[in-house]
Parts: sequence; C-alpha cells; structure tokens
Amino acid sequence: MTKRIVVLGGDATGMSAASTALRHSGEGEVEIVVLERGDYTSYSACGIPYWIAGTVDGDQLITRSPEEHRAAGIDVRMRTEATAIDLENRTVRARGVDDGDTYDLAFDELVIATGAVPVMPPLEGADAQGIFGVQSLEEGEQIVKDLAGGDRRRAVVVGAGYIGVEMAEAMVMRGLETTVIDMAPEPFTQVDPDMGVIIREAMEGMGISVLTGTAVEGFDVGEDGRVRAVRAGDTVLPADIVIVGLGVKPNVQLAVDAGLPLGPSGAILTDVRMQAAPGVWAGGDCAEVRHRLSGKGVHVPLGTHANKHGRIIGTNIAGGYGAFPGVIGTAISKVCDLEIGRTGLGAADADAAGFGYVCATVESTTTAGYWPAAEEMTVKVLAEQRTGRLLGAQIVGRAGSGKRIDVFATAIWNGMTVEEMTFMDLSYAPPFSPVWDAVLIAARKAAKEVQGEIPTSPV
Repeated sequence: MTKRIVVLGGDATGMSAASTALRHSGEGEVEIVVLERGDYTSYSACGIPYWIAGTVDGDQLITRSPEEHRAAGIDVRMRTEATAIDLENRTVRARGVDDGDTYDLAFDELVIATGAVPVMPPLEGADAQGIFGVQSLEEGEQIVKDLAGGDRRRAVVVGAGYIGVEMAEAMVMRGLETTVIDMAPEPFTQVDPDMGVIIREAMEGMGISVLTGTAVEGFDVGEDGRVRAVRAGDTVLPADIVIVGLGVKPNVQLAVDAGLPLGPSGAILTDVRMQAAPGVWAGGDCAEVRHRLSGKGVHVPLGTHANKHGRIIGTNIAGGYGAFPGVIGTAISKVCDLEIGRTGLGAADADAAGFGYVCATVESTTTAGYWPAAEEMTVKVLAEQRTGRLLGAQIVGRAGSGKRIDVFATAIWNGMTVEEMTFMDLSYAPPFSPVWDAVLIAARKAAKEVQGEIPTSPV
C-alpha cells in the first residue's frame, strides 16, 4: 500500500525531507505532496542580502525549481497553503492562495516545515509601503524592485543582528545613506558587548550611522502611503526605504491550532528524531532543538540546520533511523570587509546556564604581520572554570578572519579544553596566518587563566 507523505513548506527542510524519503523508499511505496504558499522552492534565503546588494543574481539563489522536483516524482503544489491540521482524522486543509479554493488532503506522514516569519513591530505606520522584512525570496524580490523603481537615497535599518548588519551592507553597496537603529547598548547582540563595540566602530568607519540604545517609536507616512521617516527617541530620521531586521519568530500557528506542543523557545517541540507526534515531524525554522552545552531548548533559524533536519526526517519516514545531535550556535556574518563569527555560549548565555567561566581576548592578524595584506582581528574565548572546557568563541576582524570560528566550533563539538587546543596542529604559511595563529594564542591565554596565572577577566 502506498504511503502518502504531506509536506508543509517547499524550502530547505521540506524539500530535503521529501527528496530523502523518496530516495530511500522503494518504487511505488510513497506518494509525496508538498504544499508551498509562495512562488519558489529550494532557495537560499541567506543569500538574499547579497542579491539586494547586487553581488549575486536572484536566479543563482534557487537550488531546484518546482518543475525539477516534479520531474523527480514529487507532487509540488505551488501557491497553496495549509490552513488547518486535523491530527485525529489525519488530514490537512489546503487552500489556493490565488483562487481561495479549499480541499482536504489525507496523510499517513506529515512534515511541518513552515519556517519562520519576520518580527514586525506593532507601531504606528508599520504597514506603510517601503517597509520590508527579509525572510523569503518574494520579500527579497520586492526590495529589489522597490530600489529600482524610484529615487532611493536614504535607508534606515531597524535592528542590528545578522539580517540588520547584512542589509546595512546591502544598502551601502547600493549607494544609500544608511542608518542602523537598535535598542541594545551595542550592535550584534549575538556577540558580547565588548566585541559589539568593535563592530559599531567599524560600521561607523564605513559611513554607516549606528544608533544604539534607541527604540523605534513609529513611522511617518506620506499621503501616497509610503514611509517618509522613522521616529526613534528624540530623533526623526528621513527614510526612502526601511528594512526591519529584528529577527524572526517560528511560524507555528498551524501546529498550535492542531494541539502540538511548543518548547520553551516558542518553536515546535520534537524528539531527537524530529518527531512532534506519531507520524508528525517538524524541522527547520519552526522547530526547537537542544543546545549541546546548555542543554536547553533553543530556536536557531539557520539553513544549515534546516537541511540536516530534512534529511533526518526523510530517513526516519523511509524506515531508517536518524537523530539530530543538537546545536552549538555557530554562525558567521559580515558587513563589507568586517567579518563576524561566533560559536558556543556568549557571556550572557553562560551566566544563564549557570557556568563558572573565564574569558580571554587577544588581538592578532589574519596573516604574518609582515605580509602586505595583513588584517587585524580580535578573538575572544570563554572556558569553563577548573575544567578548562571551551564554552564559546567570538571573532571580529577584517577579511580572512571569520572562518577561523570553525576551528573553535570543532573543538566545542568534541568537548576539547583550551589546554588541549594550545598545541593543535594548524596550518601555517605567511599569506594565511602568523606562526602562532590567533586561535592558538587565545586558547593559550584562556588556559593560563584557568590555571590562575592570569586574573580572570570580566566580560
């Protein structure tokens, strides 16, 4: 008997789950139906800021089209959304986005891959034309068209996290006068404030105005319905376009209405196999996962995890066994030539998890100091008191610095101590690093702090 798999969402998790289940099932064993409310499948949302900046073309962000998925044997139904899940009767109510037609679709296995939605502030004028979130390819398309459709000279970016700083770069690349506003004391709260200072100073050096400790209070709208200015504290910032980069929240209303449980992060609670209920799976930006260091349930909306979730779900549906081992929060971003990397726990995270820890911060260069292209970078590490286990690392520096975060991520994943890291056999040549790479110097300094040779540094 053919088993019907219904997938809600046609991007990373959904299509990865569908493709994996199809690949590992015998001929005729499964029928897979994917409902996607948008116009695209299998695309790189992480590349949207670089499309807007003009660095890449939008077509390059699409990995596989609906037609390609259909040719592989997957029934992809575009511009179709799920409006309700009936777990008792094992059906999904589907509705055409354009025509409003509805029908019930029975399932044997259900994959919820509804992703996340941008956080939009409930402020006066927030629904004006010219105010955009950045989450889907359709939203990226709207921004590209908007920038091309008028005289846009001044941009305001609300929020200074990953999306905020990347969109600030995009606006600068487009030649717009750019201001970034954030409520936090320093931008990019994914790193500690002392590292955020470096980011702010670098952004200001690029000509980006950065207003920290400032809340947006509303938007002034012209008679044509388009945003004209952003009100923030005592400041009124004229704006021809506004980008809201306040992060995202898991898109879980369908799951909540169906009675599925949410975790502490507000995302769908699953077991290690990504199962939310018998025969019901959830993954990607709508699902909660476990942090390997803190042990807590977290919401980490990244494409790297979403694709892994899909593979695990598809494997399990096809009768195999897959388990998601958790996350450590590794991420990298950039603003022009400034690179930002982080992994593991920051100081606030470590405090919340109850760890005792030491910090070590070092300044170094990306290459040998005498090399013509040497660039500066700052590296900060956190290590657990007494044991010396590496808990987290952050890097802020110029071109060539950011990917070093993967060395720290590997060390955290494998439970290494900073002492063990000190003599790691890392590659060396003058064009790539000093003879003592910043990774080794930071680990050595942290090891000395653990041993008590250097006083423990505050955040």
